[in-house]
Amino acid sequence: MELKGQVALVTGSTAGIGRETARLLAGAGAEVVVTGRDAVRGAETVKEVEADGGVARFVEADMGDLAAVQRLAEVVGDVDILVNNAGIFPFAPTVEQSPADYERLFDVNVRALFFLTAALAPKMLAKGSGSIVNVSTAATAIGVPGAAVYSATKAAVESLTRTWAVEFKGAIRVNTVSPGPVATDTVMAMNPEIAQRIGEATLLGRVAEPREIAEVVLFLASPRSSYITGQNLVADGGHNIV
Repeated sequence: MELKGQVALVTGSTAGIGRETARLLAGAGAEVVVTGRDAVRGAETVKEVEADGGVARFVEADMGDLAAVQRLAEVVGDVDILVNNAGIFPFAPTVEQSPADYERLFDVNVRALFFLTAALAPKMLAKGSGSIVNVSTAATAIGVPGAAVYSATKAAVESLTRTWAVEFKGAIRVNTVSPGPVATDTVMAMNPEIAQRIGEATLLGRVAEPREIAEVVLFLASPRSSYITGQNLVADGGHNIV
């Protein structure tokens, strides 16, 4: 119960990595705020957390709507842990990229994360403590056809991690987790064959389960990583070194 008494906000936590992260943080004692656009899935996540013996509540928020992001910050108020997990990834070749999808990707993946953090960080700084974990992707380190805009948004997230770690001067630890291929419902529904092929190309020879990435988020959010800030922990099964 190392996070007992702390409040954790996990964006995009109604499925996949976010849902498993919410469950693990609650299991470590944190009161978790679950967010997402789908109230039904939000209620399911809260129910799972409570079934595990944890405490959680759901706040509906569309991260593509800046006003909704600002309302989320106001409703939540004071947090000790912020996990910026929400993200979208409609892939398209560069020459076929629509302006609408381009803007939506940056709105959800970068703008929302930036202004949510800007709204919540002052109270963390006032307390002199806090942990922010941003979720990126291992695809920022390699060229992935069709992922030009998505990878660019996540590269921006990694840059923000480094900048914030310096700006917040250690009062708030800020780190990034960059997953490789993960067997989330969304990824497997989009193209399971490609996901499996990428997984087979890793040193571990498989895709990750969402909980495996959530364990990395928990590590960076918790006191276990008390001397780590401004870093990017790549959890890709060794794909980036082969």
